[in-house]
Amino acid sequence: MKSVHTKGAPAAIGPYSQGMIVNNMFYSSGQIPLTAEGTLVTGDIVDQTHQVMKNVQAVLTAAQASFDSVVKTTVFIKNMDDFVKINEVYGEYFGEHKPARSCVEVARLPKDVDIEIEVIALVTP
Repeated sequence: MKSVHTKGAPAAIGPYSQGMIVNNMFYSSGQIPLTAEGTLVTGDIVDQTHQVMKNVQAVLTAAQASFDSVVKTTVFIKNMDDFVKINEVYGEYFGEHKPARSCVEVARLPKDVDIEIEVIALVTP
């Protein structure tokens, strides 16, 4: 087991790591719309989703993985009415690659953000 840390994404705000690598698989912690410096992105759901995806990209890169190696994502959203806009931004980052995905509406997320995404990816040995 190996923990993953990068300054390209916000530091963990609790007793956890940005992600873990186990047997060539990367399991990320959920990424919320915080900048790497810790500033909360408070724009609309499009702006927030872009920041989350930038954070996901940073932790994937630190784990020697990429969007193309993601096998599963979980998307937590505060309002299912934002689903279409989130999907548009999400699709920009994944392109033709279509990992398995779950998307659930939740009552509340850390720092009262509107979106959180976690990924599982294959790591390049």
